[in-house]
Amino acid sequence: MHVLLELAARVGYGARGFVYLSVGVLTLLAAADLIGDAVGTKGAIAWMAQRPFGRLWLLLLGLGLVAFVMWRVLQAVFDADHEGTSRHAIGTRMSQGFSAMSYALLAFNTFALLHHTPGDPAADDVARSHEQAAKVLALPYGNWILAAAGLTLLGIGVVNVSRSWREDFTEYLACSPRTCRRLAPLARAGCVARGMAYVPLAILIILAGLKSKASEVTSLGSALEAVERQPAGPWVLVLVALGFIAFGTFSFIEARFRRIRPPRDLNPLT
Repeated sequence: MHVLLELAARVGYGARGFVYLSVGVLTLLAAADLIGDAVGTKGAIAWMAQRPFGRLWLLLLGLGLVAFVMWRVLQAVFDADHEGTSRHAIGTRMSQGFSAMSYALLAFNTFALLHHTPGDPAADDVARSHEQAAKVLALPYGNWILAAAGLTLLGIGVVNVSRSWREDFTEYLACSPRTCRRLAPLARAGCVARGMAYVPLAILIILAGLKSKASEVTSLGSALEAVERQPAGPWVLVLVALGFIAFGTFSFIEARFRRIRPPRDLNPLT
């Protein structure tokens, strides 16, 4: 059982690394005007689906993301990392739980692409965002709900940036202290990039809620494109792209070196 758990967790970290490495490379190419628009995680997966052997890549990536979701559930619910039940530990486990939900959604979207691959992934992503925002705005107090969603996303971005200097990313790695010190900057750069990438999208969602206009909501890729159009925007986009690449690379390092321990038991209250 432990061998299968460890294999699933390592495959999951590798799948996450592949996603962010792809996003970083595509964003870097977009900043250099070598491809069209920048893309987010869903856009990168859709772009990959259009390449040779795309369906095979989607299937393998989807299974890898499912493995990562299972590992996140074990971390969040069954305390696989043996964090305990202190206030800090509960916060860490809640973060892992939210991570499980976001990657579960990403895995679902990955498998959905096996049935339908859009011709223009970026435009399809924006259209889907508009549709979802319109559904939220149709609810009672929908504008405030949408604005609150934007504020939540903004908070996630801020938390990711703050993690870059307050968290020890090598705590769970089974490597020598010297090697760990060399690897930590990759994770820190990746957290800053992820946090900064969320900020423009969060602001657009907040404005959409305040204006009650679903058309203001866009995708992560389109939000990065909006950043690129600002003064010095291409350089900011390059830094974000390099950060994504760093985070993807660190995920591969976790796939290799992370300590994977089984939960003490399957009682979520312990």
